[in-house]
Amino acid sequence: MWDQRYDEEEFAYGSAANDFLKQEFLRIPKGGRVLCLAEGQGRNAVFLAMQGYQVTAVDQSAVGLQKAKILALEYGVEISTEVADLNDYDLGCKAWEGIVSIAAHVPPLLRKKVHGQIANALTSDGIFILEAYTQRQLEMDGVGGPPPSQGALFMSLDALQVELKGLKFIIGTEIERNISEGKYHQGESAVVQVVACKAVEGE
Repeated sequence: MWDQRYDEEEFAYGSAANDFLKQEFLRIPKGGRVLCLAEGQGRNAVFLAMQGYQVTAVDQSAVGLQKAKILALEYGVEISTEVADLNDYDLGCKAWEGIVSIAAHVPPLLRKKVHGQIANALTSDGIFILEAYTQRQLEMDGVGGPPPSQGALFMSLDALQVELKGLKFIIGTEIERNISEGKYHQGESAVVQVVACKAVEGE
């Protein structure tokens, strides 16, 4: 599915970065190493590289990441790309000043596995930024998020507070907002937004 979607002429989710990421990225230490999860065609990775970060984009789709490389060339920046299934991907230990997850909707067991690695993978001053669709999206007029038949892929603030062990939430909210990101993310939408840092021991 993803290779087919990313092989379309237009960028599936546009070529501009996610609004919430643009709003919050400065919390990531300047010039730091940033990992973009399920990054697709690279719009967020390229934006962060343009801000001076050292960015690695990981996705299961080689087609998507090829588009990411082309986008990076267009903007005169460099990003690293890794074609990988997140189920097999090791986030590392104290490897990243920033980890970004934008609409990275994966099955619950995999999501918990990945989220369980976030705190360990961040440096002591590292920042995690996430935006994803919530189940309320099914009631909205906008386009985006998992289909009704895959309701388990939606995220919620309550679940994320459990899954992201070892992180302290700076922002944690479920809101409705207008999204305009290519043809697959459009209109009034219901999302969960998180910005988190490593919790100090004892907190």
